[in-house]
Amino acid sequence: MKMTKFIHRSTQFSLQTKVFLTFLALLLFVLCCFLVYVNVVVIRPLKQKTVQDTLVTTTKVREQVDLYMDQQNQLSQRILSSKDIFATMDKSSSAHSDYERLKQIRKLKDIIFQAIGPSMNIKDMSIYDKQGILLTSYLGSGQPPVSIHTLLGDSKVGREWAGSGFVLVRQGDTISFVRTVNDQNGKVYGYLCIQMDQRVIQSFTEGISAGEVYILNQQGEQMTGIELGTQAMQWTKPQWEEGLEVDEHNNYITYSTSPSTGWVTYIVTPSKSVFGSIQKVQTISILLITALMLISFVYIYLSTRNLLLPIRKLRSQIWRINYSNLNLKVDDRPKNNDLLLLNEAFQDLMERLQQSIDREKTALHEEVKARNSALQAQIAPHFIHNVLYLISIAAQEGKTKVVSDMCKHLSESLRYIVSSPYAHVTLSEELEHTRHYLSLVQQKYEDDLEWDIDADLLAKEVRLPRLVIQPFVENCIEHAFCHTSPPWHIQITVKQYNGLWALEIRDNGDGFTPEKIQEILANIQQSRSGTTMINNQETGLGNMGIVNSVNRLKLMYSNRLFFNIFNNQGHGAKGATIQIIGSLTKDFY
Repeated sequence: MKMTKFIHRSTQFSLQTKVFLTFLALLLFVLCCFLVYVNVVVIRPLKQKTVQDTLVTTTKVREQVDLYMDQQNQLSQRILSSKDIFATMDKSSSAHSDYERLKQIRKLKDIIFQAIGPSMNIKDMSIYDKQGILLTSYLGSGQPPVSIHTLLGDSKVGREWAGSGFVLVRQGDTISFVRTVNDQNGKVYGYLCIQMDQRVIQSFTEGISAGEVYILNQQGEQMTGIELGTQAMQWTKPQWEEGLEVDEHNNYITYSTSPSTGWVTYIVTPSKSVFGSIQKVQTISILLITALMLISFVYIYLSTRNLLLPIRKLRSQIWRINYSNLNLKVDDRPKNNDLLLLNEAFQDLMERLQQSIDREKTALHEEVKARNSALQAQIAPHFIHNVLYLISIAAQEGKTKVVSDMCKHLSESLRYIVSSPYAHVTLSEELEHTRHYLSLVQQKYEDDLEWDIDADLLAKEVRLPRLVIQPFVENCIEHAFCHTSPPWHIQITVKQYNGLWALEIRDNGDGFTPEKIQEILANIQQSRSGTTMINNQETGLGNMGIVNSVNRLKLMYSNRLFFNIFNNQGHGAKGATIQIIGSLTKDFY
């Protein structure tokens, strides 16, 4: 029998070992999922953003070059806007003597100076006649070609130029902006050539990217950038205005086409430069995951080793058993299985805790039930005493019908008071009892007392303790109208909205002094929300009636009840208002 118990315990430890191995596999799965998450959620979007930033950089370079070319176009427009430029060029082309030609050339320089001034971000500006022969150079430092046709013939774009708009050609380190000088009728008087330093355009591309920047025209001629190596790809005119490609050397090539010049800006960036930081993030993530896996392996190994230690002891005890010591005493409790022992202790603790909670709930319920009964017992005799006093007065005055009606109302009130005193009632039933009470009281005051009860149909859903509204009304009658001339009016209003119900009792009496309001609220506060009863038997304003009624409500609603008392405000307003707000749900605060 003992041998069977040993084997059973060994099987239990084997299952525990499997659980730890399963935990190890789950840990590996979680770490793999984390690696996939890093690659999908972090690395991939970061790569896309890096590629997009490279394309944006290309577009910025292209926009700067376009802006510079647009400045040269505006510069040429200022020259052509002069009204004397056409006549001067026409006279210089048809001059019969060198003196006359030189005179017209000087006028051309004056026109240029008046149009652009002395400061220019260019190398030089030249003007050619309609045969393409050089007339003058503004600065004389750009060494312009003698014939414009020679300049245009050296470039593919120049050979295809039809003389409309402007054309950009490169010759060495100079990029020339060439356009015709023509009037509104289209008559050509010559050519205007602005020589720009290629290094100025090259400066737009310096330090803006980790890769090499190249700018090519529509014919594939290189306009700026370092010379293309023999291993560089031969670019052609791209199909799209902007885009990204990867060449055979794993370089990322982003390009952007200018809509005004037709130039294509290329940025060739090695993949290491594009994704260098991303690869570092990926490497750090892999190293971190690897470190966590190694730490987890060591921790699980040590935990499993400690778990298997009781198994080794159990195995040694099994080996020690033989025919001579079969009576070896072995503790029947599974000391080595700490998880089972902990589970048994926890279950026992939960059972004892549940028993304690049940006993506490029962005791608290009985205590609340007894306290509520005591509070109601304080109010009911007080109410009956007052009504019987009114009936006796009516009987002494010989008002038989009044006594009969009052007895009927008293009978309904007594039936309401004594039937199921511990059960809660609806707000509608409580208002009906208040109507009987006010009908009894009105027999005494007749037309001097006016009352009105306004409640919606949803008042049937609100639950209240018995006799909580009548004491507030009684206080109005006994204390509010002492120094107020009739008619006396009592208004009871019940409304519901957004899961709350609100009860207001308003009168037109004397109102409360600030000290009295503070006294009433202090009495309610000192009663600790119904945990301490007010045993004072006096019926003065703010004593047993109001405080006990509020306490009974708080016994039922706890922190889901709000009570307030204040004097009526406004022009000509008199009296006071008692306000009670409760919640139909348990999440009022």
